[in-house]
Amino acid sequence: MPFQSIYRPSTQHAALGSDFYDVVRAASFPRHVIRYRNQRAARQVGLDTLTDAEWIAHFGRFEAMPGSFPEPLALRYHGHQFGSYNPELGDGRGFLFAQLHDASGRLLDLGTKGSGQTPWSRFGDGKLTLRGGVREVLATELLEALGVTTSKSFSLIETGEELVRHDEAPPIRGAVLVRLNHSHIRIGSFQRLLYLEEPGNIARLLDHTIMTYMPDLWRETPAERALAFLDHVCRNVARLGAQWMVAGFVHGVLNTDNINVTGESFDYGPWRFLPVYEPLFTAAYFDETKRYAFSRQPSVLLWNLTRLAECLLTLAPQSALQDTLGTYRDVLAIEFRRNTLRRLGVQPQGDERDEAVTSALWEFMHQSQAPFEQVLFDLYGGSARLSPRTSSPAAAHYRSEPFAPLAAALDAMPPEPGLRLDHAYFARQQPCTLLIDEVDTMLDRIALHEDWSLFHAKMNEIDSVAEAYRVR
Repeated sequence: MPFQSIYRPSTQHAALGSDFYDVVRAASFPRHVIRYRNQRAARQVGLDTLTDAEWIAHFGRFEAMPGSFPEPLALRYHGHQFGSYNPELGDGRGFLFAQLHDASGRLLDLGTKGSGQTPWSRFGDGKLTLRGGVREVLATELLEALGVTTSKSFSLIETGEELVRHDEAPPIRGAVLVRLNHSHIRIGSFQRLLYLEEPGNIARLLDHTIMTYMPDLWRETPAERALAFLDHVCRNVARLGAQWMVAGFVHGVLNTDNINVTGESFDYGPWRFLPVYEPLFTAAYFDETKRYAFSRQPSVLLWNLTRLAECLLTLAPQSALQDTLGTYRDVLAIEFRRNTLRRLGVQPQGDERDEAVTSALWEFMHQSQAPFEQVLFDLYGGSARLSPRTSSPAAAHYRSEPFAPLAAALDAMPPEPGLRLDHAYFARQQPCTLLIDEVDTMLDRIALHEDWSLFHAKMNEIDSVAEAYRVR
């Protein structure tokens, strides 16, 4: 079928020139089975009418999208991995496949994961496990439903390959994922140019990024542009950090190459959600020092932003860049309060009262060790929805002494107008979660029994979450 009339392809990233990417080819796969197709996202960019065969042609065989790049681009970047600089990074198992605009005119990227080797693969095979692909679909869907700014998993196709991995038991099935992102320009994209001592290309990348993604920031001088850009990225990343925290989400690998300038959560590896409030809860088994533990995520994001500021020293004074970094902590505090109130479904009432309920919630979480998502589910709507406090599986926690300050602060906050408290989701006793045990059970069912029923049930459940919280 033809593409929808709203389909508007682009090749804007190619304007940067060959210093910023390598033209590559996708791997050939023996089989193509669509395991996930994001029709909601496809409608936004005019691709929802593609047949399954056309979908596989573009997102399994990677035949070029009309009007976009004739061949995929493996992007060049460096980054700090667990605090150590690595100059050998880059798109090692993915590429920028196409760019296109949504119905509002917003530029979006179709990027891949598991599409084969590139000049930056080092010793890797460039492939993705089906298990990893399913995990990414689950993470992006639930995070979006919980109000987190995230990439969208656009397509997941099983490839018929059997892969070798040291941390999974065979058989290990292969897959290729396509994600929809606003941008794949990372902090590490700038770091590479600093490492190579290419100040001209730093200025070029800065101007391209501003003109493409944030044209309102254009200023007369390079210094003014650099400072406006850093301020904007600090705000984006602060918002994202706050959203992660109130979702109880641990990304797991907050390297500088995994933080993009538009402030979207993306590239999901060993992620986890908190079972209970545990500041040093860590997602990655290989994070032995707990560098990327739950409570350390905000400070790590600031550390990463400081690395971005270092890249702009050839354009703006150090003192001005340092002052601009101060934006991050201010915005983080504001966004943390705002997103906490959003998750509780209550209206802001001024800094003092907003801070009182925010502090009371997190103190209760810490003292009670009640199930993290259960608490936010039970308390949603504040005084307009009191029944879960007596009927919930966590009801005993609401009869405890640590709950009293939270109850007093929360019940003084008026509910947000337009809450969907009559939605079927809120008639349940337990919220939708993606804790590690249930995710592993789901993945084992797929791997051992070809049973996708738990996955499909969870995706339907997440749809219900998004509707209940007015995300869709």
